[in-house]
Amino acid sequence: MSTDYTPTVTGTGMKATIQRFGGYLAGMIMPNIGAFIAWGLITALFIPTGWLPNKEFAALVDPIIKSLLPILIGYTGGRMVHGQRGAVVGAVATMGVVVGAEMPMFLGAMVMGPLAAFVLKLVDGFTVERTRAGFEMLVDNFTAGIIGGAMALLGLKAIGPVVTEITGAASTAVAWLIGHNLLPLASILIEPAKVLFLNNAINHGVLGPLGVAQAAEQGKSILFMLESNPGPGLGLLLAYLFFGPRQLRPSTPAAIIIQFFGGIHEIYFPYVLMKPRLILAVIAGGATGVMIFILTGSGLVATPAPGSIFAYLAVTPRGGWVGVLAGVLAATLVSFAVASALLGFGRGERNEVEESPAESPGQTRAEPGTTPVVKEA
Repeated sequence: MSTDYTPTVTGTGMKATIQRFGGYLAGMIMPNIGAFIAWGLITALFIPTGWLPNKEFAALVDPIIKSLLPILIGYTGGRMVHGQRGAVVGAVATMGVVVGAEMPMFLGAMVMGPLAAFVLKLVDGFTVERTRAGFEMLVDNFTAGIIGGAMALLGLKAIGPVVTEITGAASTAVAWLIGHNLLPLASILIEPAKVLFLNNAINHGVLGPLGVAQAAEQGKSILFMLESNPGPGLGLLLAYLFFGPRQLRPSTPAAIIIQFFGGIHEIYFPYVLMKPRLILAVIAGGATGVMIFILTGSGLVATPAPGSIFAYLAVTPRGGWVGVLAGVLAATLVSFAVASALLGFGRGERNEVEESPAESPGQTRAEPGTTPVVKEA
């Protein structure tokens, strides 16, 4: 059976365009969910603030999120465009953006993988009729190598600086909202930035330093809670558990444990990328949580690291647990309600044919000789 994850969405217009875009994102992310869960388990268990701190095992954390996961995404994106050759070239091109940035380059991988494979596809279309018999393997290997290397250099020099600029702009915008006392609106920027794996840049680069200064004066700070609230992610994952695509529901309990109790928020980001409209759910949940924190006068004495419910309670000042828990609960409920509505409360899933266990996530059942496709986002 083919493993091409190309989505099929018919029609024209804005809605169809968004569906195609979401379908391609899903096609790159869904086959790699197991790798994200493996990284989340290792992180939650073995980092210094994890359940079983182990310096040797924790050394796996950075290489997996900064190298392995982006390369897997670039490989899958390249395969969607041009089969196995596209997958290899996509992985090589992704290595360029991995080296060119200090942060996890998931966004760069989603660009470079398919782009490099598309360029190779154009070149293959040009050379296939012009290659003499017996030279096919030589030409194929050299074109793949040249294009892969060139795209890696392009990623190193172009994509890395662009993402750095995006991160700086997001951080500046968040700082402006904080300075103008528009904290609930900060979720409009923070939650999308988190999904693009810019969470650490915003949390530790902007919110953390500001929160430390505020806590030194007032004994606590709400700024520690803007990005780290585990409620929005929990609500989203619960919506997936009850109303999401059937092939993804079995993966959500593990993701919930890793996210809410382990504090590894990155585990829910791929679930948003699969269906980009769900960003509205985590924005609504995040803004609601911030509003409750403001109304109850809540704050933390330090950054909860990682952002688990246990870390939250550990850095809550005496007498502040009610407000903190209320904010987390409210964010969870709102995120769950909005995400469930955006998922149609599972109505679309009831009409789908049940997939066999052997089928890969993100694929529909295919007849022999046909290509399985990603369901539209």
